[in-house]
Amino acid sequence: MTHRTLRSGIIGTGFMGGVHTRAVRAVGGQVIAYAGREHERTRTAADGANVPLALDPDELVRHPDVDVVHICTPNSRHLELAAAAIAAGKHVVCEKPLATTAADAYSLERAAAAAGVIHAVPFVYRFYPAVREARARIEASGERIWLAHGHYLQDWMSDRSTYNWRVDDAASRAFADIGVHWCDLFEFVSGHRIVRLLAQQLRLHDTRYSSGDEVPVSTEDGTTMMFQTDRGATGTVVISQASPGRKNRLWLSLDGAQRTYAFDQEDPDDLWVGSTGEVVLLPKGYETLTADVAASYVAVPSGHPQGYQDCFNLFMRDVHLAIEGNSVSGLPTFADGARAAMLTDAVIASAESGTWVDVPVEQHAQSSAA
Repeated sequence: MTHRTLRSGIIGTGFMGGVHTRAVRAVGGQVIAYAGREHERTRTAADGANVPLALDPDELVRHPDVDVVHICTPNSRHLELAAAAIAAGKHVVCEKPLATTAADAYSLERAAAAAGVIHAVPFVYRFYPAVREARARIEASGERIWLAHGHYLQDWMSDRSTYNWRVDDAASRAFADIGVHWCDLFEFVSGHRIVRLLAQQLRLHDTRYSSGDEVPVSTEDGTTMMFQTDRGATGTVVISQASPGRKNRLWLSLDGAQRTYAFDQEDPDDLWVGSTGEVVLLPKGYETLTADVAASYVAVPSGHPQGYQDCFNLFMRDVHLAIEGNSVSGLPTFADGARAAMLTDAVIASAESGTWVDVPVEQHAQSSAA
């Protein structure tokens, strides 16, 4: 069977634009256009990546040769660009946050569903084989998860002189940027949904330097959160973008009645499985993983490290399979992006009020985890 090569246009030519470009090419797609705010910078980036067209965002969205629009811009532009791409009948891959409020994010989910286009948000930590193995084992065994805990720690905002658009582009920075990744991973692996939470948002620095000027900071450097789930579990998580020496430390532990499952994104090739009688480090590999679905996410042979770009490539593979009409398991869609926005809204509300906040469990968000 011959498949038509899918053609992508990428809006935003920074780090994430490069990640998307490599992923599209890795799965046999073509990147035919870049778009950005400044034409000369866009043209330079397009030339450097061997992309033929340098357009403005509106031109890219409307271009007849673009099948898939990738949105890798600062957060404030996601809503308008995703809405325009959906209206143009394009499939859409949008970086999180899908929108800066849950209401706007759910409006995009409804619009994409009504238009019948494939829509995805890159929660790519789902695509590690160890994550798929843990999910399959918990589901198959019926393990009762009663306690969840972990953290997601980075250090790139530790220095007060560090400043970029994330500082003032959203109501939440640390949680909306990386906290939602932890929550998505927890809900995806466990099958639980967070229904109630109590959060604090913390700032290491009240001011930062931008172009030599000192400016006040409104977004948080860290978040601490306690939560309860719809299946009776309790959990805690610490989120920080200002923890010196921590580069990308996403760690998740799911404690069950019989076994505990733990995943460390900085050492992602092993799944930690513990019981009262033994502790097993299950390595990634076709011959070691018991779940068929987990083995299908092994990108390189045993003993070869599998990293972030590999997972992004697997995510893009599943996006392309979905566009071609295939059924894929666990593709993160706009429903998951909207779910993340809802959790972010709840974290902000709890931090502002100092009280527990309820988080609705909507049917749409559950559908993509099937």
